[in-house]
Amino acid sequence: MCMERIFIGVAWPYANGSLHLGTLAGALLPGDIFGRYHRLKGNAVLMVSGSDEHGTPITITAEKKGVTPKEIVDHYHAEHVENIRQLGIKFENFSRTSSEFHKKVVQDFFLRLYENGYIYPKKMLAFFCPNCNRFLPDRYVEGVCPYCGGKARGDQCEECGATLEPEEILEPKCKICGTTPVLKETEHLFFKLSAFEEPLLQWLSSKKFWRDNVLRFTQNFIKKGLKDRPITRDLEWGVEVPIKGYENKRIYVWFDAVIGYLSASMEWAKKIGEPDKWKEWWKGEAKHYYFLAKDNIPFHTIIWPAMLMAHGGLNLPYDVPANEYLTLSGEQFSKSRGIGIWIPDVLKKFDADAIRYYLAINMPEKHDTDWKWDDFVAKNNNELVAIYGNFIHRVLTFIHKNFGKIPSYKEEEKGEKLIEEVHNIIKEIDDAIGKCHFKDGMKKIMKIAQLGNRYLNESEPWKLIKEDREKCASVLHVCARIIKSIAIVSAPYMPNAADKIWKMLGYDDSVHEHGWEEAFDDIEPNQISSPAPLFRKLDLKDIIEDEFSKLDIRIARIVDVQNHPNADRLYVLKVDVGELGQRTIVAGLKEWYNEEDLKGRKIALLANLKPAKLRGITSEGMLLAADDGKRAYLLLPQGKEGSRIFVEGIESNPVEKITYDEFRKIKLVTKDGKAFYRDKPLKDEKGEIRIDGNVKDGCIIR
Repeated sequence: MCMERIFIGVAWPYANGSLHLGTLAGALLPGDIFGRYHRLKGNAVLMVSGSDEHGTPITITAEKKGVTPKEIVDHYHAEHVENIRQLGIKFENFSRTSSEFHKKVVQDFFLRLYENGYIYPKKMLAFFCPNCNRFLPDRYVEGVCPYCGGKARGDQCEECGATLEPEEILEPKCKICGTTPVLKETEHLFFKLSAFEEPLLQWLSSKKFWRDNVLRFTQNFIKKGLKDRPITRDLEWGVEVPIKGYENKRIYVWFDAVIGYLSASMEWAKKIGEPDKWKEWWKGEAKHYYFLAKDNIPFHTIIWPAMLMAHGGLNLPYDVPANEYLTLSGEQFSKSRGIGIWIPDVLKKFDADAIRYYLAINMPEKHDTDWKWDDFVAKNNNELVAIYGNFIHRVLTFIHKNFGKIPSYKEEEKGEKLIEEVHNIIKEIDDAIGKCHFKDGMKKIMKIAQLGNRYLNESEPWKLIKEDREKCASVLHVCARIIKSIAIVSAPYMPNAADKIWKMLGYDDSVHEHGWEEAFDDIEPNQISSPAPLFRKLDLKDIIEDEFSKLDIRIARIVDVQNHPNADRLYVLKVDVGELGQRTIVAGLKEWYNEEDLKGRKIALLANLKPAKLRGITSEGMLLAADDGKRAYLLLPQGKEGSRIFVEGIESNPVEKITYDEFRKIKLVTKDGKAFYRDKPLKDEKGEIRIDGNVKDGCIIR
C-alpha cells in the first residue's frame, strides 16, 4: 500500500539542439532526485517529460539547415533519450509532442476549453515580414523587452521572463532575414486567461510553502493584470486546430507543450496496459510537482493552472520549485547563442554521477550559480574522491583484507553515539529532500562521510587489528553500517555510485529496490570482494584543452571614429560592447574604410586581449578582420552588442587576459566567405559570421 501519489512534471526541452547543463541543473536533475527519493519512500511516482518538438526554434533550425522539422526533432529526440539514460534520469515516460497520441490529447483538451467558452476568435496585430512574405510567429521575431531592456524573443523576454504582446516588442527584427517587420491584422483563437485572475490568486493563497521567488513573481505577475493570449499561430509545423476555418494555422507551442504532462501520463497508462491508470494521479488524490528553470515560471504557475481550471476535473500543481539559472562565465546557458556546456560532450569525459554531484552541491535554488571548471575539479578531487570515495574505499579494503566479510559488532559507546548522530542527519536529509532543498540534502550526505572518516582515523583500526581484533571488528562494523546508510541516502543523487557501493557491501540486488527506512537498519554479515575506487581524480589541464575556449570574442558596435593623432594609418574607435560598456580600440583600417563606413557598424572584438599602447593611446581589445595580404576585410556579426561569438561544440572558458602572441597561435581563417576555426564556422545568435567582401579561402583573421 503506497503512502502517497506523487506526480512529477519536468519541463520539456526543445529538440532543436543538444541538451546542456543548464537544463540538467534547472529541471532534469532536481526532478530525478525527487522522484528517486519518493520511490525509496514507498510512494507511487509518475514522472514524465519529453521532447518539445513544435516550437519555432525547431522550424528556424530546420530552415537554416535546409532540412525538414521532422529530421531535426527525430535526431535530437534520440540524442536526448540516450543522454537521459546515461545520466541515470528515470522517467516513467519520456515522450514527444510530435506523436499522434499527444496531438489527439491536445485537440481534445482544446475542444473542452472551446466548448466551455474559454477559447474565442479575435482579430489581432501580428508581425508580417514583407521580405519573407509571411506572418512571423513567436521566435521568428527578436527585439528588445519594454520592461527590462533585455532580449525579447517572440512572446517572452529571455531575461525577466515577462510574456509579451507583438506590439510591445521594441526594435523588432525578422529572425530569418533581419528585415524590420510590420504589424498586420490577422484572426486567431484566444484563451480567456483574464477570467482566471481571482481564481488563481485564491488558489495561490494556500501556497505559502512555495519558494519566495516563485510565489512573489507569480502573484506580482497576476496583480498587474492578465491578458487573453492567442493560442493559434501562422505556421505549418505543429498540432492542427480541430475546428473549421483554421486549417492553415497551428496550435501555439505554449498551449501544446504544457498539455504534454497530461498526454505523457495517458500514454504511460496505455503503455503499461492500464489505460485508465493516469486518472489516479490526475483525478484522484495526488500531489503535483513541476521542475523547471525560472524563465518557465509563468507557464507553470499561471497559464497551465488556468488551463486546468478551464478544463475542470484535473489536479492543479501542488508545488513549482523552480530553480534560478546555471550560468557560464556569468551568462545564461542558451542553445541559440551557443553558450553552454553540452551534455553529449561532458558525458564523453566525466562520470555522470560526478556531474550530478557538482550540480547538486551547487544547485541554483535561490540564486544563479556559475559553473566553474576549476571548482568542479576541486570539488570532485577534494570532496567526492578525498572524502566520500576515500572513506568507503578505506573501510571496505580493510574489511576485505582482514575479515573477508562484514565483521560482527559488540556494543561500543563511541560507535553508538556516531550511529545516533548519523540517524539524526538522515532525518534532516529526509526533510530537506522532501521540501525540495536538494543542495542542503547533498551537503548533509557529505557530512556523514566526513564523520565516518573522522571516526575511522580516531579509532585507528590498523592498530586495533594487532591489539584488539574484537574492538577492531566493531569499529569496522560501525563504518560499514554508515556506508550502507550512505548508499541509500545517496541513491537519489548519485544512482550509479550508490548501486556500486551497495554491491561492494555484498548485496546482490540493487539499492533502488530497497526503501529509505533501511538507512536506519543494521548491516548484514555479507561476504565482500575487493572494492574498486568510486571516482577518479581530475586534472584541470585535461579539461581546458581547446585553445579557442580561451578567447572572449564579443559583438561590438562602433559609436565614434577619430583619426589617431600620432599615426596616419590608424583610427581611434569608441565601441559599445553591451554589458561590458564602452571601450577604446586602435585599428589600422584607414586604407580600406572611411569614417562613414565604420560608424554604426557591428564588429567582432577580441575583448580579453591584454591592453596595449599603440602610438600613445591604449587599445582595450582588438577588432578582428581577415587579411589576404593586400587589404583587410571586416567580420560582419549580426547579434546584440556584448553577446558572444562562439564555435559550436567548444565550451567557452575565456582566460582573464590573453597576449597577442598567444592569440596568434589560434588560427582563425576564411572559408566560403565566412570565418572559421578549424573546420567549424564562427557564429553569433543570428548565425554564421560572414566576411565583408569577396575574400579568398584560407586568409588569416587577425
